[in-house]
Amino acid sequence: MRVDLNCDLGEGFGQWALADDEALLDIVTSANIACGFHAGDPMIIRRACEGAAERNVAIGAHVGFRDLAGFGRRELSVSPADLRDETLYQIGALAGFARAAGSRVSYVKPHGALYNSAALDYGRAEAIASAIDRFTEPLALMGPPGSQLQRAAETHGIEFVAEGFADRRYTAAGTLTPRSVTGAVIDDPDVAAAQAVRMVSSGTVESIDGDDVAVSVHSICVHGDSPGSVRTARQVRHALESADVTLGAFA
Repeated sequence: MRVDLNCDLGEGFGQWALADDEALLDIVTSANIACGFHAGDPMIIRRACEGAAERNVAIGAHVGFRDLAGFGRRELSVSPADLRDETLYQIGALAGFARAAGSRVSYVKPHGALYNSAALDYGRAEAIASAIDRFTEPLALMGPPGSQLQRAAETHGIEFVAEGFADRRYTAAGTLTPRSVTGAVIDDPDVAAAQAVRMVSSGTVESIDGDDVAVSVHSICVHGDSPGSVRTARQVRHALESADVTLGAFA
């Protein structure tokens, strides 16, 4: 078995640092780097791209709503045309830094509220896929399996990477449990590691209500902004490798 291990990085702003990007880049195989809309400034984005390039970690554009104050976790009203253009704008900004670092952007992953809404709303998923289509280089799209993001990617002939979360609980419907629900975020590294191994080895996950849910994935995410994220990422990687899973970027 082979799987990608990804993490959201570059999510600080100015003097504010959210995660230990350097430590996480030593663990993951793909980095979802903020593009300045929900987090990230030019210096932070540059450093994240340089760190990823030095370690041969794949770079992904972590595109989000234009919402620095809300960290991209607030639902915003954006027209499909505006969302397409804002997505392409973010990809282009990250691509400049990635190229300067000797690497490239190889995929796109929506962030926060955009991720959740585009998974259910085909109009938003289509806007994101349309932006990818307009970019000058081929890019993959990462999102939940069976989502509208997958449907939009397939419609546009874009490679789709199904993603699962080690550190989030799932609903019986196979969607992420809202963060407002107690227990939605898994803060025990051993529990997160066990969930990651189960998703990769059996294609299932236990929902927050105790149901078995099918989730066939090719990439596992550990959130960089969660407390103890470095320890969790290390434990997830160790558990996967102990289960004879090969870790490597899909792109």
